[in-house]
Amino acid sequence: MLTGALTVRRFRVEGQVPEGFRDSWRDQLNDLAFREPPTSGGGKEEIEGWVQVHNLLDTNFDDFNRWLYMPYALFALRVDKKTLPAKLFNAHLAKKCEAWAEDNGTERCPASVRTRIKEDLEDEWLRRTLPRAAVTEACWHIDEGWLVLHSHSDGVADRFRKRFYRTFALKLLPWSPLDWLDDTEVSESLLGSAPTLDIMDAR
Repeated sequence: MLTGALTVRRFRVEGQVPEGFRDSWRDQLNDLAFREPPTSGGGKEEIEGWVQVHNLLDTNFDDFNRWLYMPYALFALRVDKKTLPAKLFNAHLAKKCEAWAEDNGTERCPASVRTRIKEDLEDEWLRRTLPRAAVTEACWHIDEGWLVLHSHSDGVADRFRKRFYRTFALKLLPWSPLDWLDDTEVSESLLGSAPTLDIMDAR
């Protein structure tokens, strides 16, 4: 968001900004910041949390000069997820099941044994797999009550809105271009774009 072109979605921030918000927001961002899983763990579940826009590894918000540029606040939501290559994984799973059946003198591997082999193989592969990190940046104009999100995805927006409310107790509402105009401007623009009807033609 600090460099380059942007493709954004705009929201209105609904709710009252509390007095002394700087300290409370700093604490909330730190409490809900991204946390790396233990090096020996980490399954297929998604892990999410706040990071700074400067670097997705920066998860500390104690320094206001790094994220609060009044009247703007800049931060990002990081979501990590591990995925396995399905075709390659299934090929290895089939080989292991064939080896088990051969060792045990049976034609096929029972379903319960196959499930156990699959779980063990998933654990082994996930421990060696790096996650895919997705980072969604946001810029919030605190005084004017709007926020732009660097994504057009509905799923990303829903996730961000839930995390935002959990962090700041404020709601994000989609902001239509018509919301930028006052009632008079909206009426005039709608009348100006309405189709005209010729009375003589109507007869």
